[in-house]
Amino acid sequence: MSAPRTPAVIAMQRATQASVAVAVTLAVLKIVAVVQTGALSVLGSLLDTLLDVIASLVTLFAVRVATQPADEDHRFGHGKAEAIAALFQTSLIMGSGIALILAAGNRLLHPHAVTAPGIGVGVSVVAIVATLALVTYQRHVVRQTGSLAVDTDRLHYESDLGLNLSVIVALGLESWAGISGADAAIGIAIAAYLIWGAQKSARRAIDMLMDREWDERRRAQIVAAVAAHPDVRGIHELRTRTSGLDSFVQFHIWLDPDLPVRRAHRIVDEVEGRVRAVFPDVEVLIHVDPEGVVEQGERDADHRLLDPMSAASRLRGPL
Repeated sequence: MSAPRTPAVIAMQRATQASVAVAVTLAVLKIVAVVQTGALSVLGSLLDTLLDVIASLVTLFAVRVATQPADEDHRFGHGKAEAIAALFQTSLIMGSGIALILAAGNRLLHPHAVTAPGIGVGVSVVAIVATLALVTYQRHVVRQTGSLAVDTDRLHYESDLGLNLSVIVALGLESWAGISGADAAIGIAIAAYLIWGAQKSARRAIDMLMDREWDERRRAQIVAAVAAHPDVRGIHELRTRTSGLDSFVQFHIWLDPDLPVRRAHRIVDEVEGRVRAVFPDVEVLIHVDPEGVVEQGERDADHRLLDPMSAASRLRGPL
């Protein structure tokens, strides 16, 4: 089954296609610049761009997979394909950073003159303009969709802005200011920056793959929405997770044990509506317990007792 052509899906696909187009164009220009200049800083920029090409292609594929609807074998959807793609990207970035540090160390030990610096500067300026346009578009798409894959792509393209600026500085210091070793030193700085950014993206991807809970602020919003219903006596076993564009919330609620099933069912629907009013795209799963019942295996510390007479839904338990 193909992915539904929703505005979010279309925006994500267009963002990844634009990313591939920009990366391929810049890679060709930087190959020419490396051949002409022999500059290590330009080589580092080229390596990063070649990785951008690979990473953007992976992201393009991952977005297509992640936006597929749930099927018989993947009942919770395919959203984690985004996290897998992001983790793959960060592995490439870290590897390239380490390789660049080793190359820079070798250049410091065996100096090599930079030639035709003007070509390197010109290509870097073109790269900055193209990257600025792409990053601006990616930010717009991330605000629309919250896509982890597109956001990770944006992060390393943002790092390219500083990287290309540093190439200009390196060529200027090495060729025009006569400071030997500036090209290699800035190459090491570029590599360190790439590795630092990659580990941040990797942590976000791992959080999604490991079903990390939402932050306490959003969890408290769920509790407040549930507690606002006058018939709900408590909420416990609250669990949250995110998978690509999909988010899931599940919890147990305490209701009056003497309520008819039909009335309890209606309350559950109303509670679900209150949660969706705060988080519109979330999938909600609610289990009903008679008030005061704690099932075997539940965590006592996770219980929230609600005062049904309080309009503010005052919490007596820990968040």
